[in-house]
Amino acid sequence: MTINLDVPDITCSHCVTAITAAVSKLPAVQTVDVNVKTKKVIVSGEMLDDEEIIAAINEAGYEVTA
Repeated sequence: MTINLDVPDITCSHCVTAITAAVSKLPAVQTVDVNVKTKKVIVSGEMLDDEEIIAAINEAGYEVTA
């Protein structure tokens, strides 16, 4: 399963590190790809919970728009 999210506040490598760390802590997550250019977060894993991933990104200080 793969979830694609738009996170317009991604601007630098710190953003990538913060989001990757926050989302990687979730138990169902296998991979996290944060792209500065496209401002997208792509999460892969088994039985992912969209709301849990969005909450982790929000807690890291970033807003998910889609």
